[in-house]
Amino acid sequence: QVQLVESGGGLVQAGDSLRLSCEASGRTFSMYIMGWFRQAPGKEREFVAGISGSGRNGYLEDSVKGRFAISRDNDKNTVYLQINSLKPEDTAVYYCAAGRTTDAEMIVISSSQYDYWGQGTQVTVSS
Repeated sequence: QVQLVESGGGLVQAGDSLRLSCEASGRTFSMYIMGWFRQAPGKEREFVAGISGSGRNGYLEDSVKGRFAISRDNDKNTVYLQINSLKPEDTAVYYCAAGRTTDAEMIVISSSQYDYWGQGTQVTVSS
């Protein structure tokens, strides 16, 4: 069982930056693909970014490329989502997720392939 705890959200102004963190329990963090998803009010949860267990491969959804970055520190059991130039449309609850893998370089986009989810952290961007 893996427990995920997100932090770093808050109320910010358009143009600001935030770094979201997600710390995982357990001692096999590098064996998990990590992903960030978000859910805006009235919308479905959507994939934002993913990173392989090794940390060498990352993937960003097209709409956030150039502003978001995903990284991980396997020694700290933590994955990060750096968000720059925040826009009001980035307002959402951001969730991190972990998926078991035997392929250290794989990334997955589908939420159904993730096994564990955090409770979410709210990001609100005012214009």
